Amino acid sequence: MPLHLIKLCVGVDSIRELDEWIKERMAQKKKKKEAIEHIHTTRMMPTQKDALLDGGSLYWVIKGVVSCRQKLIDLRQFTDKEGVKRCRIVMDPKLIPVLPKPRSAFQGWRYLKANEAPADLAKGAKGAISIPEGMRRELNELGLL
Repeated sequence: MPLHLIKLCVGVDSIRELDEWIKERMAQKKKKKEAIEHIHTTRMMPTQKDALLDGGSLYWVIKGVVSCRQKLIDLRQFTDKEGVKRCRIVMDPKLIPVLPKPRSAFQGWRYLKANEAPADLAKGAKGAISIPEGMRRELNELGLL
């Protein structure tokens, strides 16, 4: 059973905004002839790397709601210019919307067990993928989704 990560997506208001940001970063990397990888840098290196890379994803909390996920590709530890060890989380750039699930704020990332992860929206609520994200949030808050 895979293990996942969960992280706050600070400064982003919607899945669409995160997707646009990722596409912009990928275009910049392509223009600079850099490796076309979606990377998020964090301070701590997960100790359960093997379990995370065995089908795990990074679940994004957007405005207090677990909203989407990205499949994990690799975790790379490195030391920055100041001598601080950090981790590059390499992910598939494709965002997969999930059933909205409220989540309180926290710092950094946390492990998320597979049985605690929300289902993909396309599998968990047929037809919900076509509902605008804001409306999905409201329906979820009302307990209708």
